[in-house]
Amino acid sequence: MRAFALPIGVREDPVCGSVNAGIAQWLIDSGQAPPSYEASQGAAIGRDGILSIRFIDGNVWVGGASLTCIHGTVQL
Repeated sequence: MRAFALPIGVREDPVCGSVNAGIAQWLIDSGQAPPSYEASQGAAIGRDGILSIRFIDGNVWVGGASLTCIHGTVQL
């Protein structure tokens, strides 16, 4: 699953973990995917990634390698 958020300056997230988590919940609950699987995407645009999806105790866990694009702190 890819995400696009142009209004906030994100042209594309080619391997979006949060979107994959939401879709995984539906796929697993509906029996269309097993409780654990890997999703690969982004290869066609040269930004390939592999996500590990695990459904444990009613929670979806998403794992994989990541790239830090910005680092900082927010004070509320």
